[in-house]
Amino acid sequence: MAFELPTLPYAVNSMADAGMCQETLELHHGKHHQTYVTALNGFVESKPELAGKSLEEIIAHSRADASLTPVFNNAGQHWNHSQFWESLSPKGGAIPPVLEKKLIEDFGSVDAFKTAFRQAAATQFGSGWAWLVLDADGKLQVTKTSNAASPLSEGQGRTLLTLDVWEHSYYLDFRNRRPDYITNFIENLANFERAEELLKSA
Repeated sequence: MAFELPTLPYAVNSMADAGMCQETLELHHGKHHQTYVTALNGFVESKPELAGKSLEEIIAHSRADASLTPVFNNAGQHWNHSQFWESLSPKGGAIPPVLEKKLIEDFGSVDAFKTAFRQAAATQFGSGWAWLVLDADGKLQVTKTSNAASPLSEGQGRTLLTLDVWEHSYYLDFRNRRPDYITNFIENLANFERAEELLKSA
């Protein structure tokens, strides 16, 4: 069964007032992400060893094999972007109580978490991602990865929140001002409600 572009859980124009315009979402989701899905399906069709594998299995299978780097890149980007769409909300930015308590417990304060997240996202050189994860010890951590890598591929824990810091994710709205894009995500777009749900289910 072919992989498919996930449907956005909100309207493409729903976050314009919160700093992400309709054109950004249409290009990012409908063009960039679709390109990864299309390429991944092409690889699956041409490589029998990938047939029937889940997305996560393909990422694990291709991660350490240099000959499968194009497979890993497209599978990883499909997975990463799917996490990113779920990490956005037109009514984002508010941190619910269970997650807030855990952030204070593990980072010292909510502000300390936000600082750590902003720093990770801003200092990811070139293209990549910033993540809030729950590690194997049950502690919240902020991490970052380059290109198509993720906490899934790097064994860094369970993803709770994802921020895309590739330039195409923010250039129409913020030009080259990545720090402003990051702050806007944290304060206005981050789906902390979903992050709390994932924390609870873990």
